[in-house]
Amino acid sequence: MTLIRSVITGCGGYLPETVLTNDDLAKIVDTTDEWIVERTGIRERRIAAEGELTSDLGTAAAEQALERAETDARDIDLIVLATSTPDNTFPATAVTIQANLGIQHGAAFDLQAVCSGFVFALATADNFLKSGQYKRALVIGAETYSRILDWEDRGTCVLFGDGAGALVLEARKLNGAGLERGILASELRSDGRYKDKLFVDGGPSSTGTVGHLRMHGRDVFRHAVTNIADVITETLANTDYTADDIDWFVPHQANKRILDGTARKIGLDPDKIVMTVENHANTSAASIPLALNTALEDGRLKENQLVLMEAMGGGFTWGAVLARW
Repeated sequence: MTLIRSVITGCGGYLPETVLTNDDLAKIVDTTDEWIVERTGIRERRIAAEGELTSDLGTAAAEQALERAETDARDIDLIVLATSTPDNTFPATAVTIQANLGIQHGAAFDLQAVCSGFVFALATADNFLKSGQYKRALVIGAETYSRILDWEDRGTCVLFGDGAGALVLEARKLNGAGLERGILASELRSDGRYKDKLFVDGGPSSTGTVGHLRMHGRDVFRHAVTNIADVITETLANTDYTADDIDWFVPHQANKRILDGTARKIGLDPDKIVMTVENHANTSAASIPLALNTALEDGRLKENQLVLMEAMGGGFTWGAVLARW
């Protein structure tokens, strides 16, 4: 049987133009730059312009990823969009991106796993490609969290920002040469017992409203470090690699203290962490591809390097993906 691996051929990102600093926030809510930086590591975030939609952000990131992959949009036959801030209740925002890119074939759908969304989307696309059902996929994380924040709640509104990132995946046959590029392993988890720890207090079938994000921060932090470390250990156990082999750790950018704590727990050199939370804040499903794009653009991320991605989000959901770039 011929083995197929999903190879990452392109990466792109998009950030809205408007920058909202901690000092800007201090003018509208009871907080300070010092308070935010000390607890989260965040200094600023981007905010989508009026009329700028999640689909607009996702389309821009996808276009850059396609250009870098030297792939025509018409060669894409699968789009998986990770988002919890869609343009509309339905249709899926992925089909809007599909239309924006001029694609009229294949499949496009949204995937909702909150901050873990990109890891879930990447694993989903990988399995579709490995099955032979599709040949090339766009995996996108795009969010406009500014639209679901309570701007009077300093415990949540300081944490999040808007943005989008995307990867192009291509199904390629393994040639047996060893150290071949592509996604090597993934593990996904969820536990609905904790759904009330990080949630939005609205929805079509409950309140008929969009609602606002609510979070019990201490509980989320406590579970995050343990759950993430466990799923990383399980992912590595499915390969011949250890934490020492990782070239870059590209985690979901939620909180600097969570990232540092996770790295310590799995014995990873902190210098290997790609950290963008300072300038992007938490962009939910967009944070991992945005961090990948940052590392690619500044020259850190190079072909054939081993990259470990992980995330945890509301639900709770969490997961990890190991890939050779």
